[in-house]
Amino acid sequence: MRSTTAALTGLTDRRQARLTAGLVATVVFLTAIAPLATDMYVPAFPQVAGDLSSTATQVQLTLTTFFVGMALGQLVGGPVSDQRGRRTPLILALAVMAAASIACALTPTIAVMTAARFVQGFAGGWAMVIGRAVIVDLATGAQLVRVLNIIAGVGGLAPIVGPLVGAAILQLSDWRVSFWVVAALGLAMIVAVLIAVPESLPRERRHAGGLRTFLTAGRIVLGNREYVGYLIVAGAAMGALFAYVATSAFVLQAMNGLSPIAYSIDFAANAAGMTVAALIAARLAGRVSTRKIILTGQIAALAAGIAMLAGAMWFGTPLILTMACFFVLMTAQGLMIPNGGALASAAVPEHPGTGSAVQGFVQWVAAGTIAPIAGLGGSTTAVPMALLITAGAAVSMAGLLIARSNLCSIKT
Repeated sequence: MRSTTAALTGLTDRRQARLTAGLVATVVFLTAIAPLATDMYVPAFPQVAGDLSSTATQVQLTLTTFFVGMALGQLVGGPVSDQRGRRTPLILALAVMAAASIACALTPTIAVMTAARFVQGFAGGWAMVIGRAVIVDLATGAQLVRVLNIIAGVGGLAPIVGPLVGAAILQLSDWRVSFWVVAALGLAMIVAVLIAVPESLPRERRHAGGLRTFLTAGRIVLGNREYVGYLIVAGAAMGALFAYVATSAFVLQAMNGLSPIAYSIDFAANAAGMTVAALIAARLAGRVSTRKIILTGQIAALAAGIAMLAGAMWFGTPLILTMACFFVLMTAQGLMIPNGGALASAAVPEHPGTGSAVQGFVQWVAAGTIAPIAGLGGSTTAVPMALLITAGAAVSMAGLLIARSNLCSIKT
């Protein structure tokens, strides 16, 4: 009788949990938290340092701790959601994120800010990984690739909007308001989840909890050669992306004399290129080989990296070449990261939460590691950044080769 009841409950859950426009919009909302919480805040670094009597390095550390929190939050949140279901842990994570944002807004010292930023990142990463897992629960094949590309494409608007909102806040008020805005968005996300996101993981599909189960699931997903290959594809591309993010201001402004306004316009144009590429890839899903789309992006990124390296080493990093290379690189990311992530998720459908967690962890560790290394050139040379972009594209290509020997059922 109990098994019959469980089966009927699972059937009801599956009927209720459908991939709707509202659900997809909510997941887009969730994925926007990282760029919004970062890009709205970065323009205020000098003000934060002055108000909290801290150094520029200490303020930069609040960004690093946020990225570390994002990575760990995704690593933990995915397996927990595989055990407990998606909806309740997601709501809890959003509540914690909102509370941490309020702590940032009220912080009296840089030490409190640093700790609160870690918690904010941890909860935000937890929410992001569960959002991706919900999509993997409900979509398969070309539909999964299409939806994840749409999420990446629309979510790509956040890096465009974030700096503009942050700049507007600084014009009208002070940096603390940006954290009140993030807290309000967290509460809005909770409402959106309550309205649009049903439980997508029935009880009979959940895994038992505990560290041993997590390690077992981790070994399973990392033992899947196809998954590892696509994990490398997306992770290496993410590293190249953040090499650009960390150094583009120095390269374009300090080395080439671009004004802050002109730089912001160029940054927005590059982010728009990435968004358009992801949306085009979404329309091509199921009609064009996803692996071919990824390879196209990898070739473009590699060419941009090589051209940037040549320009930095022999031609003084000319402005036109640099801007063109940045645009090509960012557009290529729209073909590589969401498609690589989609095929990685599709390779481990039995462990969607753990697969998404490992994927998110690797990507954000890559972001947090590459960014400071890329900045070693300071405002005098772009060679370290160009080397990392080139290496990222090459390693991403290697990941595609690793995955090739064990293709999944998606049309690749």
